[in-house]
Amino acid sequence: MKKRRLLQWSIVAALAGFIFGFDTVVISGANLPIKNLWHTSPIFHGFFIMSMALWGTLFGSLFGGIPIEKYGRKSVLFWIGIFFALSSIGSALAQDPYTFSFFRFVGGIGIGVSSVVAPTYISEISTPISRGRLGALYQFNIVFGILFAFLSNYFLQGFGGINDWRWMLGVLAIPALIYTIMVTRLPESPRWLITKKNDLKKAGEILSLIGITEVEKEIEIIIQANSHEALQGEKMSFFSAKYKSIIWLAFLIAFFNQLSGINFILYYAPEILSKIGLGAKESLLNSIAIGGTNLIFTFFGLYFIDRIGRKKLMIIGSLGYILSLSAVSYCFAAHASPFLLMFFLLVFIASHAIGQGAVIWVFISEIFPNKIRATGQSFGASVHWVFAAIITLVTPYFLDNEKGIFKDNPWPIFSFFAFMMCLQLIWVFMKMPETKGVSLEEIEKRLIK
Repeated sequence: MKKRRLLQWSIVAALAGFIFGFDTVVISGANLPIKNLWHTSPIFHGFFIMSMALWGTLFGSLFGGIPIEKYGRKSVLFWIGIFFALSSIGSALAQDPYTFSFFRFVGGIGIGVSSVVAPTYISEISTPISRGRLGALYQFNIVFGILFAFLSNYFLQGFGGINDWRWMLGVLAIPALIYTIMVTRLPESPRWLITKKNDLKKAGEILSLIGITEVEKEIEIIIQANSHEALQGEKMSFFSAKYKSIIWLAFLIAFFNQLSGINFILYYAPEILSKIGLGAKESLLNSIAIGGTNLIFTFFGLYFIDRIGRKKLMIIGSLGYILSLSAVSYCFAAHASPFLLMFFLLVFIASHAIGQGAVIWVFISEIFPNKIRATGQSFGASVHWVFAAIITLVTPYFLDNEKGIFKDNPWPIFSFFAFMMCLQLIWVFMKMPETKGVSLEEIEKRLIK
């Protein structure tokens, strides 16, 4: 019963990831219709239309740690649902690119804050033995949201004529409101109650509900870990030398996540697929294949993350990245068949799902101490979104049909991503620690001397 309750709470919190994934990718179906509607320049389209949500995401991830620490995890989970709903409705009804960009920015704030608060909340209510797979539920929901967005875009193609894209964006309001209502039934994080509110009674009740048998001992461990932090300098800066190693771990896993090219492919999937000879409808249909592959292999990541560990999944994913990205680059350069190129794109998606996709949010939420976990999660998420926004912003310079540097053949882009994944593999082997099955407080002892 307790395991079931913990799973239910984790799923509800992780549903923020579903809306995150849906909102992130739904723009791919609106990309070309909006470009034809407002006839904006490549730089305007890249910054204000395609990447504006990502700049909002960056803002949300940078500053999301502040309300999370002050008002608690549950309150922030609730308000991001409101932001998602407002963004969806506002974007769908926008009559000009500026209004559209504003509401996309609002939705981006919700995404950014969700990438901080949801993994933090799940890691803090989980037990060491279940933390990996429960934390990976957030990524699973992101992937599910991505697939749902691709399916929605496909089936809404032709539904509203020239206003198809409005329906694609507006439908997100429904799951956003459902999620917001469900969050009201969640408890607060027991670790936040202990470290920020000193509410030991309420924290103890929640720890008991999630299956902690020795509640008083667990509370004492959390208090001691927090006291240890306080003794070593209560006003110590987040960027102090003490936290240097974990800051680099968070930075590099987030950096490499985006330098794999994952958002480049997800955001511009129909446009990339059209360059291998597929029409608009076929491109949307094949985008569903990308979303489906992502979902299936995320199941594998969920299954193995607490069995073989985070590091091994990253090694498997890195090898898959290198193989698939190199092959995609070759296929473009050699003008290989669309079927072969599509196959290797799916291998790339599978490699991401089982490696970086399954690991990143779990890993970042584990490595920071209780006292600065929300700030650390905010830092890692902001690094992730800085590079996501930059890549999305510059993509029109490379892919635009008229002025793009690689408008005819984007093979150098995939070669660059393959090289970056070689660097990731070296980093994983040499520097990445294993956190499987270790309590949050024990991880703190191992990583902070």
